[in-house]
This record gives sequence, C-alpha cells and structure tokens, in this order.
Amino acid sequence: MAKATRMTFCSFCGKSQNETRKMIAGPSEVFICDACINVCKTIVERDIGENKPAVVEKTKLPAASAPFKLLKPADLKAFLDQHVISQDYAKRALVVAVYNHYRRLHSESRIETETKFKVADKDLADVQVEKSNILLLGPTGSGKTLLARTLAQTLGVPFSIVDATTLTEAGYVGDDVENVVLRLLQAANYDVASAECGIIYVDEIDKIGRKTDNVSITRDVSGEGVQQALLKIIEGTVCNVPPQGGRKHPNQEYIQINTANILFICGGAFVDLDKIVQNRLGSKAMGFDTLHNRRISEVPLHELLIETQPEDLVQYGMIPEFIGRLPMVAVLDELSVSDLEHILIDTQHALVKQYRKLFAMDGVKLEFTKDAIYAIAEKAVKLKTGARALRAIMEGLMLDIMYQIPHEDKLSKVVIDAKMVAGEGGPKLHYKKATRAKAK
Repeated sequence: MAKATRMTFCSFCGKSQNETRKMIAGPSEVFICDACINVCKTIVERDIGENKPAVVEKTKLPAASAPFKLLKPADLKAFLDQHVISQDYAKRALVVAVYNHYRRLHSESRIETETKFKVADKDLADVQVEKSNILLLGPTGSGKTLLARTLAQTLGVPFSIVDATTLTEAGYVGDDVENVVLRLLQAANYDVASAECGIIYVDEIDKIGRKTDNVSITRDVSGEGVQQALLKIIEGTVCNVPPQGGRKHPNQEYIQINTANILFICGGAFVDLDKIVQNRLGSKAMGFDTLHNRRISEVPLHELLIETQPEDLVQYGMIPEFIGRLPMVAVLDELSVSDLEHILIDTQHALVKQYRKLFAMDGVKLEFTKDAIYAIAEKAVKLKTGARALRAIMEGLMLDIMYQIPHEDKLSKVVIDAKMVAGEGGPKLHYKKATRAKAK
C-alpha cells in the first residue's frame, strides 16, 4: 500500500494525517484513517451478528442433537399418504432413500453410544456411506414437488425450490448455480448447521439437457454448462455464498456452506423419454409380452419409465457425470380421474375443504355433489396438467358465487352440481327461513 507523501485528509471524516495515528491510502487519492477503520469494523461486526451467518470449516452435526427428526420409512410414507394421493412406488422409493440419508447423518452426529458401534463388524469401521440424491420422473402435476416439500416438512429440515431453467454458468445472464444453496440458507434463517442438513429440490431438470449432439462454436451455458456447474455442489463441496445473493466480486464477504450432507432431489417430466426406452427395449419388451400378454406399445407410460436406464437419460441430453450423482430414480404415474377426485376431497388440505372453510367464514355451507367432483376431475384430465389444473378449474367455477356471497345475508347453503361444472347452469342456493314475530 502506498504511503501518503503530502498532507492528506481522511475521505470519510476529513481529519488530516497529523490528527490521526495512521492514514491508509486507497486508489484514486482516497484515504481512510485508523479511527474510521475502527468505526467500520464495529458496524460490520454488528450487522453480521444480527444476521448470524456462521462460517464452518467442515460439516459436523452437533454431538447432543441433530437438527432434524429421524422417522422410519413406514412412518414417512404414512405422512405422505395424507398429502399425496396414489404414487405408491415413488413414495416407497423416496422414503427409503431419505431414511438412509438421514440415518447416516444421525449416526455421524454421534448421538448413538459407542457401545453400539463396538458390536458392529470391525471391517465396517472405516466405511463411508455415500449419500443418494434422487431423480423424480413423472408428468407435470403428478406431485413431484409436493412429495419433496412434504418430506422436508415431516423431517423438520429447511427446504428450497429452484427452477433449473433460470440457472446459467457463472458470468452469464441468469442465476449462478450457487444461488440454489443461498436459497436454502435463507430458508434456514441463515442457520448454517440447519441448512447443511436441508433438502434442495431442482425442478425442470429435464430442460437443461444438451440442446444438440452436434459440435457448436457457442457455449451451451443454460444446458450442459449448468449440469457441469451442478456436479460438485450435488456431490459435496464448500460453497462461498454471498449473503445477499447476486454476482460475486472480490471484496465481498461470503458464508461457507458445505453441501456434502444436503439432499438434492431433481424432478422433471422428461417428455418422450418413454420413446427412448421403448426403442432400446425393442421387440423383447423386457418380458412384457410373456408376462402380461401385451405388446410394448400397450405398456403404460409409468411401467416403461420404471425400466429407464442411465444410457436412456444420457441419450435424452443429460451428461453421464450428472446422472451418476443421482443414483436413486423414482417414477411417478400420471394421475387418473379417480386420483384427482381423491385429491379434491380426501387430502389434508384438499381444495374442497379449503373452499368449504372460506364459505364457512361467511356463515354459508358449501356442498359438492359426487357428480360435480367427478366432472371437475374429468375436466382436469383433459387439460393434461395433472393436479395443477384442479385449482384453475375451481377458481373459475367459484368466482361468481364468491363475489355474490358477502352481499347475501340470508344465504345458508350453496350446492355445486355437475351441470354447473359443465356450464349449463348455476349453483343451487338455499336461504334461511324467515322467522315470524310472535303475536302479543
């Protein structure tokens, strides 16, 4: 650092070099005195202390307790059943992978007694169990995001969602890949230890496949480039995360997050992946003809996707190294009319229950006929967006009546039937009976 050779003044407080013990020169004739440096140090320590960002050298869970609830696979699945209809295969695959992941973290937290480890085989003492990140395959609206979010809520760990289509390589327009870790840290209220045991769900992962197999002079910064950038984070590395997000610059303060114990769940619709699987299977059909007496063209999408192999995903556009970081694959089925009916009325936060509660706030009872529920579910199937279509249909269906209700003081009950769903009539309205005044 260059020394001041003439009378200089602090650019912050205005004191001359004779009035201070130390004057430090910066670029472009900028100076700062030792007193201002101490003031800045106090402000920085106060602000960082309020945000509580911790810096960890390596991931180690507390010895006394782990920042998550460890539940057995059957208990996890029972909780998922309350929120997600159908998808039994995907639920089983998910809960086993999640249990194994957090069971490993539970052991590493040294909660278990040393006696328990003494009886274990001695050759297992130095064995390290690697984490199994998860890839969810299934059509849009089948419940991929809901499954991941519900698991995080059940375990009591921070959860964040990122859309893979918004990510780009560092230095290009878009979100830096490391911002996926920042969002988890924010969800954990800047508690580093808690964030390092969290779950990150990367949605639309199929959209970052290689755009083409042909060599191009331009970089694929939002496709294969993002897959390359995600590799280390998913596998486990220490990320320098800027607390406020945005682009990095040399003079910025960072929070270090170790991603080794963060569980990554990636989901995507992978449209037409079944055709790649079908082409690979060919006429053999992996026993479908002999076991089920069906031609391969008659095999349901769900059953075809279960036969997905890493080479199918590579052909789809995913790089082999990325697929290798997602060893657990769970397949979700397309929702049927019956599934959508159950979603409407039987889940813990079912849409019908939500609207009934809204109507009850105005003192009105809301009722849906069985035919109406079936008609709504059938309408959603035709839209081919899964459970996402249900809310859009319900909002359009209930708009006019919800506009009217607050002005109807004597309204007591509203009945929605199939004709109203089909647009062939309105709701059936029931009013309170007028009470006659008693004669004196």
